[in-house]
Amino acid sequence: MALTPISGLPKLEQPVGVLKGVGPAKETALAKLGVERIGDLVRLWPRAYQNRGDTKTLLEVADRLRNGETGPFSTVLTMSSEPQTRYIRRGMVITKARAFDETGSAEITWFNQPYIAQRVHTGETYRFFGRFAWEYGRVQINSPITEAWREDLPLPAIVPVYPVTQGLKQRFLADLIAEAIRYAGDELTESLPTDALEEMRLPSYGFTVRAIHRPASVSEMETARQRLVFEELYFMFLSMALSGAASRQASGPLKLTDTDLSDFNAALPFTLTGAQARSIREIVADMAGERLMNRILTGDVGSGKTVVAAAAMYAAVKNGFRAVLMAPTEILAAQHAEDLTKLFGALGVKCALLTGSTKKKDRTAILDGLRDEGDIRIVVGTHALLTVDVLIDRLGLAVIDEQHRFGVHQRAALFEKAKNVHSLVMSATPIPRTLTLAAYGMIDVSKIDELPAGRQKIDTFIVNESYRERLNNFIRRQAAEGHQVYVVCPAVEESEKASDTDADEMADLPLVDAMPEENAPMKSAVQHADELAAALPELNVGFVHGKLKSSEKDRVMTEFAAGHLDVLVSTTVIEVGVNVPNATLMIVENAERFGLSQLHQLRGRVGRGTAKSYFILVSDTKNPDAQDRLRAVKSTTDGFEIAEYDLELRGPGDFFNETGAIRQHGQMNFRLAAACRDPHVIERASYYARRTAEEDPGMTSPANAPAARRLASFTWRTEKTQN
Repeated sequence: MALTPISGLPKLEQPVGVLKGVGPAKETALAKLGVERIGDLVRLWPRAYQNRGDTKTLLEVADRLRNGETGPFSTVLTMSSEPQTRYIRRGMVITKARAFDETGSAEITWFNQPYIAQRVHTGETYRFFGRFAWEYGRVQINSPITEAWREDLPLPAIVPVYPVTQGLKQRFLADLIAEAIRYAGDELTESLPTDALEEMRLPSYGFTVRAIHRPASVSEMETARQRLVFEELYFMFLSMALSGAASRQASGPLKLTDTDLSDFNAALPFTLTGAQARSIREIVADMAGERLMNRILTGDVGSGKTVVAAAAMYAAVKNGFRAVLMAPTEILAAQHAEDLTKLFGALGVKCALLTGSTKKKDRTAILDGLRDEGDIRIVVGTHALLTVDVLIDRLGLAVIDEQHRFGVHQRAALFEKAKNVHSLVMSATPIPRTLTLAAYGMIDVSKIDELPAGRQKIDTFIVNESYRERLNNFIRRQAAEGHQVYVVCPAVEESEKASDTDADEMADLPLVDAMPEENAPMKSAVQHADELAAALPELNVGFVHGKLKSSEKDRVMTEFAAGHLDVLVSTTVIEVGVNVPNATLMIVENAERFGLSQLHQLRGRVGRGTAKSYFILVSDTKNPDAQDRLRAVKSTTDGFEIAEYDLELRGPGDFFNETGAIRQHGQMNFRLAAACRDPHVIERASYYARRTAEEDPGMTSPANAPAARRLASFTWRTEKTQN
């Protein structure tokens, strides 16, 4: 039963439960996709399309198959036999039939779809879409999308493919989105500047939404996509320009006057790389300038961002200010505090560590040390820094490490510890060059694009399950040489499953092989730790994952860092963790389950010492896109190259979230803008956004009312770590 609409609330703001067919279970499934309101659903853009309208005869298909093509293809055939179903082994059911057209015949096989025998019958005509193969002298079609064909009732030619999760199917989502557009179509009002629409020759918003979900042709779909690319970029830049207004005010009393860091450089036990020295110059110049610094420091894991941040903190302290560094975990904060205390001890600068575990007596002393006459100049901490009783007098610089782990409100709460404060955020996810060009001027970017001297290249390998015994022997060899090993699993416990896909409709056919892949069970950290302990009884094996209490996680990580554990089995909770130079091997199980940025972040956990290190991806996937992702990780250790490839797959939303810019809920997933490589489009979107912000910083003019409503409808969302 549908929910009753909330009185006075715009249709686009109504919960999705007001739509027919959306009960509690579907609401929960939709929420996993970030869809909670009608507006979220309307803006759940397709992630791909299937061109089922470009039908070929079997003769045409056969010619292409013999020339090495695999499709997907679309063809219209008439059934010449009734489907026959048989069970070939546990968990595998095969249904076979034959079909023909005027140019030939084909054999069709459906895997694990026994119901097809009740839907498909001899003499009836169907449109088949999928990957085809040429075997045994005829066309073979495996698990195609099968649709009844009638001349007087044409099927859609261009079919959208949506992101799905367990409990949702493609057909349900398409029908639900169509219902949402019918329900709230009158609220699909224009929000882009008129002159931008005219200059870029973009269609109206209402037309665009309808066309992107149900395009009549490839050209109509492309026109709608171009409009949404521009719109996503425009609102991203507009939100950045408006939220960055504070950074444009004069820095006043926070302006640094003493920028000589020669004593800091002399205290370092190593020589800075050229990229580190350049980044320090950029940061100090900002802090000595006429406006507050608003900068991101980006670079690969292990590239030396922390020492650059330390130089910035020392510059603040040298000019009479305090500095704060916030890290996402207690163990990482403790590591930073230890490193900074060693460094700054020789410079006479007192540091302190403030976390949720700090004892009350010590906490009181630290809070006193942060007041006017206190002697603590630098404080490192976790979320504990955000409580209202933590007052930091003369705070000049706030640094956030691995800041994508913090929500927007948390970041804002730290920056609000002072009326004005220079801000520096650090991210180990490099930002793609394409989008950094447009971001300059809204948030400044410093890149560390070289590794410190002495760091060896990490060798990356891709293997399958048949290598299991060799992997265990390699773990033994690393341990025998005195080194340690990470093993990363995608799940915490054995019962966890991957998100379901529409197996019966094969919605992802353009992305899979002709023989549908049986997904390998996800390795769980708990079970795999037990298996390794049994296989390697001579080694100390521990495990850690996100469901453990923080104190337990920290205890295990500390044991590993201290060398008491030979092998640490983990989920991606170690993506941000301690520095363990002795760890020389990381094995990632079910590597196809991880994103590119995740894999690159994980690789940065090894190779932090002088010994040779290895990164091994274990996967039995036959999915060509997944294989491409893994090969991309193997082919380069350049984080910026990986970021560019990841941009094409996921879109720039996550990257720009990591610059401190606003990440919005539902509306700004940036998946369509991912493919934008046109500097003109990016430049014009940036231009119109800056002009809007400069002419109407309060977004109060009638002309900007629609854009203001779009911005006002965005909801802050705290990002959660996925373990």
